[in-house]
Amino acid sequence: MEQPPIHDHYDRVFDEDQRLRVGLGRLELARVQEIVRRHLPPAARVLDVGGATGVHAEWLLGDGHTVHLVDLMAGHVARATERLGGVDGFTAEVGDARAIGRPDASFDAVLLLGPLYHLTDRADRLAAWREARRVVVPGGVVVAMAISRFASLFDGLAQSYLFDPAFRAIVAQDLATGVHENPTGDPRWFTSAYFHRPEELAQEATETGLVVRETVGVEGMAHWIRALASAFDDEGARDVVLDAARVIEAEPSLLGLSSHLVTVATRRTD
Repeated sequence: MEQPPIHDHYDRVFDEDQRLRVGLGRLELARVQEIVRRHLPPAARVLDVGGATGVHAEWLLGDGHTVHLVDLMAGHVARATERLGGVDGFTAEVGDARAIGRPDASFDAVLLLGPLYHLTDRADRLAAWREARRVVVPGGVVVAMAISRFASLFDGLAQSYLFDPAFRAIVAQDLATGVHENPTGDPRWFTSAYFHRPEELAQEATETGLVVRETVGVEGMAHWIRALASAFDDEGARDVVLDAARVIEAEPSLLGLSSHLVTVATRRTD
């Protein structure tokens, strides 16, 4: 995660706080809320690793959980603390998903909703999974999100980037290796990242000793249809779009269609 392009992307180019609050980012937020909520126990102690500016921490606190947010970006932690620092049950610190400075078995749930797709080295991703397993209680849940291997291909079609030879070269590497690099510096084309195949996310969890409960697609096809952003301004239309994502979330043949994937796993109790 200590890569200058990533720091520059989030420090100067991209407002992660607004991404989930406007447009089709609201689809991702609503679906992540649904998926996480069905696995959290009441009044859980939640560790939000890579929690950015606290968008998820905000609703988790509202649901009655306590949240400790950890993020590599000092600016993110400062913004989260500014917004939520006065809320009971919220704490935050700068930290690394690969070396979490918290005691063993000290949280009921660990969220990895961002770190895995900024760890391009598999060993680093496994280190983040192992740290999550270490700090969660036996029987506790780890919820991890990844970007789909096919995301740049679909985004390229949806946004017409694919007609640019430079973007096609990026997509070719993404599909072949999963390692997304953006040598052009064009902020529309994201920053250094790793794009998982659907089966990889669960494999990583299993390899680190966790027991997988489910792997689901988050947004379905809707994320690639820009015109659907306005659906989130109308409750009835919003429900239609969300249901379209729900009904195919676990369909193996369609997992890679979603922009994001989520694997939910638990720490063994034995």
